[in-house]
Amino acid sequence: MSSVLSIDVGTSGVRAALFDELGNEVQGVRRRRNEATIPDFAELDPDALVDEVIKSIEELLTVTGRAIDLISISAFWHSLVGIDSKGTPTTPLLTWADTSAAQFANELRSRFDEHEIHARTGCRFHPSYWPAKLLSLKMNHEAKFRDTRCWVGFAEYLCLRLFGQAATTISMASATGLFNQRNRDWDWDFIKAIGISPDTLLEISTSLDLRLPKNFASRWPALAKARLVTIIGDGAANNIGASCSTKQRIALMVGTSGAMRVVFAGEPPDELGPELWSYRVSDVRVVVGGALSDGGGLFKWLTGAMNVSQDMRTLEQEIAALKPDSHGLTILPFWSGERSTGWLADARGGIFGLRQQTTPVEIIRAALESVAYRFELIARALDRIAPGATIVASGNALRSSRVWLQIIADVLGRPLMFGATSEASIRGAALLALEAVGKI
Repeated sequence: MSSVLSIDVGTSGVRAALFDELGNEVQGVRRRRNEATIPDFAELDPDALVDEVIKSIEELLTVTGRAIDLISISAFWHSLVGIDSKGTPTTPLLTWADTSAAQFANELRSRFDEHEIHARTGCRFHPSYWPAKLLSLKMNHEAKFRDTRCWVGFAEYLCLRLFGQAATTISMASATGLFNQRNRDWDWDFIKAIGISPDTLLEISTSLDLRLPKNFASRWPALAKARLVTIIGDGAANNIGASCSTKQRIALMVGTSGAMRVVFAGEPPDELGPELWSYRVSDVRVVVGGALSDGGGLFKWLTGAMNVSQDMRTLEQEIAALKPDSHGLTILPFWSGERSTGWLADARGGIFGLRQQTTPVEIIRAALESVAYRFELIARALDRIAPGATIVASGNALRSSRVWLQIIADVLGRPLMFGATSEASIRGAALLALEAVGKI
């Protein structure tokens, strides 16, 4: 029987799990990011994150004696790191949460027809994507930009460190803002127009078949014959793992951030709408959706900033006891800027209507409602593409807060299903690996 080592890398931590040939998880381990030493996830150390992956793999291999046939990787989209001719990082790892390039997103709007570029690349002008990040590095960090021989995301850098070869896939390239969704290749005209050298981008692989070099193969005998066959964006993997792979089911995910996505076979819609983005799962499946920069991270920030002492169960009961909007507060949930629906990176959060009698629980309830209303805007836009679809909720934030799930259902005005899989992204990557080799 075939077995799959699936690795899922998020901004909050790393998970490694072993799956059988039916896509059932056999064993798994998780390593959380040390927030005491890394308080922010806008910039990360790529080598430190690779080390976390290696530790996770070794921890998993100590509890399983099975030989592993396939390897799959799911990693967060939009990250960017430069590497030199020796493969050494020239920049920090910039994640989707880095908004330092906001002025360059505005510059792109002044130079190009955003509607046209959005239709081609599936991405709006926003600092979470590569074009604004690259322009910022080019203008503000000339030496680093000049020393860079290749631009990659974390998934590609991990591939380089583990397999000795940086490789990218349609899924990872499709979420950079430099990929032509129709041609399934880099948008070379746009790349040339913004002054990026074509030879600094990897060739996009339509299929993978990489094996570990001798140093890792001898270190990990269970992986000596294993092949890396899948590298996929975590959002696409989440949909697949949550069994949301047709227009009949929309995945709603709330982790640190939040997203609503629909995956289906075929091509992106002719008219995407300004609220949404469009990427690819693979050459045959697309993923369309909207993303919020503030989700569970905002909830965590509020409870910490206000020193909320209640345990989660008590806090949930107190939030549920409040009637909707009884707090009289209006919250703009843009602590990390705005992605969907307005894509204004320099938007800022606000709490309005505070009184001396306002309690922390009322502020938290208002914040949960505000995020729910942002999801309602995305859901309305997705109705044009997947009308009447069932919404399936996933993500640790909703799994630990049933009251938030109820608030979102109330705001959307429709029932929500709760996904049975707590770790949908890592399962989705494993399923896609099994599909890639014809097992399912």
